[in-house]
Formats: sequence, C-alpha cells, structure tokens
Amino acid sequence: MAMKKTDLEKNKALKLNNAMKLATADRFGKAAAAEPKLDRREQRKLDQAQGLVAFACKLDSELVAQLKERAVAHPHGMTGLLNEVIKRGLAG
Repeated sequence: MAMKKTDLEKNKALKLNNAMKLATADRFGKAAAAEPKLDRREQRKLDQAQGLVAFACKLDSELVAQLKERAVAHPHGMTGLLNEVIKRGLAG
C-alpha cells in the first residue's frame, strides 16, 4: 500500500524538525560539557566546608551599581570584593 502525498510530507517535516533539534542541542551542549557545573547541593557542601554563609540585605541602588562595576575587575568577583570591603570597614 502506497503512502499518501500528505503522509510523505509530514514524515519529511518530522525528520527535518528532529535533525534541527539535534543540531541545536549538539551545538549548545559542547559549551556546557567543556565546563562542568556543580549542582546546588554540591555547591552548598563546598561553601559550607569553606565556612561560607549566605547573607542577604538591602542596599541602595547606586551603591549596588558601584559594587557591580568594581566586582567586574575583582579576581574573586562580587563575593571577594564584598569580603575585602567589609573586612576593611570592620577593622577601621
């Protein structure tokens, strides 16, 4: 029994969609595979082992903008910058 023309076209479209999904997943998957990410549980265990504790507070938006600007250049990012600033402030 021969397939209808519409069935053939549907199959072609399905094959094309699957090929596009695989190509996209492969392209984006390579970058993710190059840099292994820790899941939240593993990251929390590492932070606890280092004695790190999450600490949330509300700051003025202008101050946050200044911190973000300086954190870009800081080798340890925002966390490292805040550690330095707070230690200096408490010591002085």
